[in-house]
Amino acid sequence: MRKTPAFLGFWPALVLVVLAACSDASRDPATDTTKAPAAEPSAAMADPDAPPPRPRIVAFGDSLTAGLGLLEQEAYPARLQRRIDEAGYTYEVVNAGLSGDTSAGGVRRLDWALEGDVRVLIIAFGGNDGLRGLPVAHMKENLATIIERARERNIVPVLAGMEAPPNFGQEYATAFRQAFRDVAREKRVLFIPFLLKDVGGKNELNQADGIHPNQQGAEIIAGTVWAVLQPLLDQLSGSS
Repeated sequence: MRKTPAFLGFWPALVLVVLAACSDASRDPATDTTKAPAAEPSAAMADPDAPPPRPRIVAFGDSLTAGLGLLEQEAYPARLQRRIDEAGYTYEVVNAGLSGDTSAGGVRRLDWALEGDVRVLIIAFGGNDGLRGLPVAHMKENLATIIERARERNIVPVLAGMEAPPNFGQEYATAFRQAFRDVAREKRVLFIPFLLKDVGGKNELNQADGIHPNQQGAEIIAGTVWAVLQPLLDQLSGSS
């Protein structure tokens, strides 16, 4: 019998807490535009002395990407930006996380997330799909759609995996985990097996809800993403 990973023990008692924290019943997070990127200034209004805009790396996901409970500079995309700057790469990390979003919501707001000179898309959905027990097949289809539409724009997709809570049964949790591996293999994308590696289930690395990372947890997540992203940036720099 396949054993449930130890970090999943924190899920069942906290599902209701996280659902309340990650979603807002008064609006559809997939259609919320309050966090859409600001419009680019027109060429006529642009500062001629300003440095040229940098190519973008978009961190696209839910509250784990948005940094729920953290300051903007504490969320993992901002910490990833610091690593990029320290390594001397000229990329801008855009935080396109939206609390409460699902993989279906990601499909619906993908176009504005890909505005500008986007070179890499980090796809980190699934937490809310799993909390709501949404069909795994639909999630797989949504993730595949996001990957395909990114590639249509010559953007390199990076897929981050997630785990489902076991309250919908071990069969669902296993299928959920496997879905990310299947999509990564079928679409041949760079893959981070678990976004919350070394963070999930560790009280000292999470906020009071036990799921959203604190500052230290966000730093570890940035390192997990960086381990996959840095070789890609080396490759992109060599091909430019």
